[in-house]
Amino acid sequence: MTLPSIDWARVEHDLDAQGQAVLPGLLDVAQCEALAAMYPDRNRFRSRVVMERHGFGRGEYQYFAYPLPEPLASLRPVLYARLQSIANRWNHTMGVAVSYPADHTTFLERCHAAGQVRPTPLLLQYGAGDYNCLHQDLYGEHVFPLQVAVLLSAPGTDFTGGEFVMTEQRPRMQSRPMVVPLGQGDAVVMAVHHRPVQGTRGPYRVQLRHGVSEVRSGHRHTVGLIFHDAA
Repeated sequence: MTLPSIDWARVEHDLDAQGQAVLPGLLDVAQCEALAAMYPDRNRFRSRVVMERHGFGRGEYQYFAYPLPEPLASLRPVLYARLQSIANRWNHTMGVAVSYPADHTTFLERCHAAGQVRPTPLLLQYGAGDYNCLHQDLYGEHVFPLQVAVLLSAPGTDFTGGEFVMTEQRPRMQSRPMVVPLGQGDAVVMAVHHRPVQGTRGPYRVQLRHGVSEVRSGHRHTVGLIFHDAA
């Protein structure tokens, strides 16, 4: 899959500075609408989660089954290849003795050998009053430290509210909030759980969580692309 024109130097800078970066126009409108329309087709998914039952928020999501539908099947390894060097640099900076192979297939083989065999890409659906609590998507021992979420619905047309939000928990400081503005087809690439920050005494880790604020009206669909599989 060929990605749209993206300033990857800016993406790397934003990830280093704030743990998230926007990828504008990652999917076109037709791709967004086709993916959102898959939600009622239970045959495409391995499991469904109603968030309120688990204290995750309100709304629901479904994990895709393998094989993933297009364009997700092609997009996942292409994005991984772009982000792998950032993930390795972050781990080296934080003193984490884990490195990631250049291609996604090899990384998934590592996951599967450890029993993490269930696909993690998911399709989320929100209605009025729904929201997603702040969380981290870990799923097992092997975690790729970056993930991507793509907004499939059009803000102001399909829904209102429902902003993508993140918090950064800094040592001995209050948490930093971030709201990430997205249009239909835009994606945010974000830290899964922590990132390095350069302090006066050297680098240290900050913890990040992400979620979605309350949808005030309409319906909102999002695709999440997580690069590790689940146990």
